Amino acid sequence: MTQPTPPQAAIRPQELTLHGRSRIDNYYWLRERENPEVLAYLEAENSYTQAIMAHTEPLQEQLYQEMVGRIQETDSTVPVRLGNNYYYTRTEAGLQYEIHCRKVGSLDAPEEILIDENALAAGQPYFKMGIFKPSPDQKILAYSTDTSGGERYIMQFKNLETGELLPDQIPNTSYTVEWANDNQTVFYTVQNEAWRNYQLRRHTLGTDAAHDPVIYQEDDALFNVMVSKTKDKAYLLLIIFSLEASEEHLLDANQPLGTFHLLQPRQNNVQYFSFHRQGMLYIHTNEEAPNFKVMVTAVSQPQKSNWQEFIPHNPERFIETLDMFDEHLVVYGRTQGLRTLQIHHFGSGQTREVPFPEPVYSYTRADNPESATNKLRFVYQSLTTADTTYDLDMDDLTWEFKKQLPVLGGYDAGNYVTERIWATAVDGTKIPISLVYRRGVARSGQTPCLLYAYGSYGANMEPRFDQKRLCLIDRGFVYAIAHIRGGQEMGRHWYDQGKWLQKKNSFTDFIACAEHLIAQNYTSADRLAIMGRSAGGLLMGAVTVLRPDLFKAVVAGVPFVDVVTTMLDESIPLTTAEFDEWGNPKDEAYFNYMLSYSPYDNTTAQAYPHLLITGGLNDPRVQYWEPAKWTAKLRAMKTDNNRLLLKTFMGAGHFSSSGRYDYLKDTAFEYAFILDVLDLQQ
Repeated sequence: MTQPTPPQAAIRPQELTLHGRSRIDNYYWLRERENPEVLAYLEAENSYTQAIMAHTEPLQEQLYQEMVGRIQETDSTVPVRLGNNYYYTRTEAGLQYEIHCRKVGSLDAPEEILIDENALAAGQPYFKMGIFKPSPDQKILAYSTDTSGGERYIMQFKNLETGELLPDQIPNTSYTVEWANDNQTVFYTVQNEAWRNYQLRRHTLGTDAAHDPVIYQEDDALFNVMVSKTKDKAYLLLIIFSLEASEEHLLDANQPLGTFHLLQPRQNNVQYFSFHRQGMLYIHTNEEAPNFKVMVTAVSQPQKSNWQEFIPHNPERFIETLDMFDEHLVVYGRTQGLRTLQIHHFGSGQTREVPFPEPVYSYTRADNPESATNKLRFVYQSLTTADTTYDLDMDDLTWEFKKQLPVLGGYDAGNYVTERIWATAVDGTKIPISLVYRRGVARSGQTPCLLYAYGSYGANMEPRFDQKRLCLIDRGFVYAIAHIRGGQEMGRHWYDQGKWLQKKNSFTDFIACAEHLIAQNYTSADRLAIMGRSAGGLLMGAVTVLRPDLFKAVVAGVPFVDVVTTMLDESIPLTTAEFDEWGNPKDEAYFNYMLSYSPYDNTTAQAYPHLLITGGLNDPRVQYWEPAKWTAKLRAMKTDNNRLLLKTFMGAGHFSSSGRYDYLKDTAFEYAFILDVLDLQQ
């Protein structure tokens, strides 16, 4: 059978010059979003990908059915109490999206359907719910939706007593909104042309949103604004933050027309976040404390000279964040690459550690909207234990089981093994790797392995359960997560050593993890597939260019691969705020360093692994042209006959398909690519 001919993007050299260095970009023109030739190229690549993958369609369907067969299609979440009411979401078999419900007064009350996402998504190529926030008296619901994947939301309001939509509509909102205590006033953030959350505005129900006053505008392009509210409902918080610094302004939530008051002016490389209890502010800060500490001061005396140490800095324990209750302070932390949980009881002054039952585990913070409770809800999981919701009694540390994620199809955690092993990086640093595989799988060079990582922004890749992975694990795969520098698994220093002029540590750490898996006979280069998304897609590009011999298959999702050109263009969404992550290439030292690792700029004529690259036409985080340009350059330069596929989601953004079934189909497509490349189609 004749193989389809891969598309060839036209070569139109564009000279780019900075710091006395000239670069030629043959595919710069692919940035022309409105150019019909650009769209035609993307469609041609999609058609080519579909043709090359056509023979795997039965395998894709098999994988998809396996995934669907493991989920409880009709299901509901554990209800969350807010005042006297209980909120939950549920799903129904065959429907793509969630249904938001509540019961008024008791769990035995009749169900009220507040929002059916399926109805809102009807006829839309993409749908995403943004905020979902009832007013303090729970009579009005503020919610927002995105129907393009571009992450610009329209906020609306629904009367929960009558079911009617209010006429108020607010476009271009972001992810944060908070109600004042009068049930009539909302504070929300809006985006500028570069997708930066730069303004806080105030809206009064029943008024024209076009005339909403700007309460605060942040003009520094490094900073974003967000709005929050203390758990005890006493204060609204205006939070201005970058990746390296922050400041907060407080407003009495009972006085929405009042003035926000500055807590502490921002300082370079200093972050702080406040939590209120009984007239006192507990401040989570990294000032002279890389792993963070907790200070305390009276709201009436917010000056830093009045701050007193409450929890000292500990170089062995990273304090991620806090949660404040009337009688307890919850400290979410990390040590030795694992999450920790400490409960401080204000009455006794005692702080206790919550023990966990497995050597490798994680937990997810759950919704805990009420401060007047001694119950803390969290979701426990590991690579073999499905998400399990518990209510922790903060007085005696007992766990009350609420629900475990159903995993259908006869799943038995005892059939699987999880491990934590350590690779040695080129500078001698020990890098943790989390593994899961089916019990009895032989460690040999023939064992297939999928190695996943991210390694940026301080984001941690937790050893969590994912039932989709069973499609690979049950076919004999070792699934591995490399906890490389750039995350914060081992503390703040882990992040600092994987950013700016030390970014290459993320790449060499990942390579060291791959080599360690091979050396320990978990797999071989010919059986090793790797995967990463977004900044993890940059990781995929960098390691593919550095060590193409080390991997058989690469899945690079929405990869940030055109680093220098993107970071030089401040008109691109999110670019300027990223200077605190990657550096500003207008500084020659950063320019030269970024240029030395940018995958697009370092793609040369050599043999590469099999590659599946994805993008989203409406993606505001990684512009579609980055994966498109990299694909075009690879196609022109690679010396092998391996597959090179580009799949662009023409009606979505950074997160591919939005419906839960469609998303499973996307995953099945990626897994089918890996299985086919490794010749494991069954």
